[in-house]
Amino acid sequence: MARHGGEKSDWIDLSTGINPVPYPIGDIAPNAWAALPDAAAQDGLIQAARAFWDVPHEAAILASPGASSLIARLPALWPKGRAAIETPTYNEHAGAFDTHGWDVVTHAPEKGVTVQVVVHPNNPDGRVWDADAFTAPFTIIDESFCDIAPEQSHIARTRRDDTIVLKSFGKFWGLAGLRLGFAIGAPDLIDRLASLVGPWAVSGPALSIGRTALMDAAWTEATRARLAQDAARMDGLFSAKGATLVGGTTLFRLYEVDDARAWQTRLAQGRVWSRIFPYSERWIRIGLPAPDGWDQLEAAL
Repeated sequence: MARHGGEKSDWIDLSTGINPVPYPIGDIAPNAWAALPDAAAQDGLIQAARAFWDVPHEAAILASPGASSLIARLPALWPKGRAAIETPTYNEHAGAFDTHGWDVVTHAPEKGVTVQVVVHPNNPDGRVWDADAFTAPFTIIDESFCDIAPEQSHIARTRRDDTIVLKSFGKFWGLAGLRLGFAIGAPDLIDRLASLVGPWAVSGPALSIGRTALMDAAWTEATRARLAQDAARMDGLFSAKGATLVGGTTLFRLYEVDDARAWQTRLAQGRVWSRIFPYSERWIRIGLPAPDGWDQLEAAL
């Protein structure tokens, strides 16, 4: 806004991969705000999560105030060593391991690597990982964007003692401000992670909204269909302007263009914000607009 003008209400932020049509939260009981989160509410959320993601009975589930809270703490589960995080990918994982004093390598695991981290589907290119790619003693699989394609989930691996799967509530349900995320894995690992997160980590309203949303199968099915249609519409708009689809998910698209910075600037002149990357002069990532934002996006293009 400082550079291109306008007020916040004039802009649409497509630099994220958040569902622009959030889950309707409805009324929240006053007690959810007034009291500390109780065990029954927490158990209700966990059971809903277990059912929604078809979590193996051998695995434990931890709810937290956002997946980022978990990402920041995961490196503390093991003695510092070497972590493999292939790039390009979401950079907070490498940042967390680096902060904890780990040696981070940006290629496939090799001898001496303790932990491998993958984002599945990957951000920003949408890469999905086969199980045979997980070769380190411990694996963290960030499935923050996997709810658009549940058949691709590696949740079945959480019955093992060497895997943690992360889930983000903010992306698919479009409620990033709620701050809700999940870690799923072996009970020993999840218990140790819970001790780092601390008690009453998830707010009463988040417990209530999360449980209701995870149980709403009709909304989930309709949302997956709408996101797929909107992603196809986005591809049509950008390909007509000369962009080439590189990858992504139905929550965000990654295009190759002649000059990513010039494209970002042109879109910004139309009050549309996008994401470009320091490691590529030709990649631009675009989230989906809300239903009332398509005209503005088309005008900016």
